[in-house]
Amino acid sequence: MKLRPLAAGDEAELRRIHATPEVSRWWELPDERFPWDEPESTRLIIEVDGAVAGMIQFHEELEPKYRHASIDLFVDPALHGRGIGAEAVRRVVRLLIDERGHHRMTIDPATDNAAAIRAYEKVGFRPVGVMRAYERDADGQGWHDGLLMELLAGEER
Repeated sequence: MKLRPLAAGDEAELRRIHATPEVSRWWELPDERFPWDEPESTRLIIEVDGAVAGMIQFHEELEPKYRHASIDLFVDPALHGRGIGAEAVRRVVRLLIDERGHHRMTIDPATDNAAAIRAYEKVGFRPVGVMRAYERDADGQGWHDGLLMELLAGEER
C-alpha cells in the first residue's frame, strides 16, 4: 500500500468506490467537482498493487490556540478487512506529527460504523465522546450520532 497525491484521472475510480453501498452509506453524494471539491483539505490516494484503492484526507486547524488535524477516508469494499484503512491512517498520522508538527488528531466515524472504529483504535485513536445528531444521513433525511475520537502524539501504534 502507498499514499500519493490526488491526480487527474483518479476521478472515475474514486467515484466508483464512493458509489458502493458500503461507502455511500457513510459519505454523502459527491459534488460534481469531486474529488476536487474541498480545496481546504489535503486529499491523498490510497493505492494497492498500483490501483486506486480509496482516498484519505486531512484538514488542518492552524490557529495556534486550537491547532490540530482531522482525518477522514474511504477504502474500496473489495479490500475491506485487510488493514488498508488502518495503515493509511497510521501513515497520515506520522506525516501530521513528523512533517506538519501536529500534536493532536481527530476522526469522527458514525457511532454505528463498528469496522471504522476498530480500525482507528488499532492506530491508537480513543473515543472521547458522542456527538448527538452530528451528521446528516447520506440520504439527507435524518441525522446520526458521531463518535469523536482523538489521538495525541506519542499514542500512535
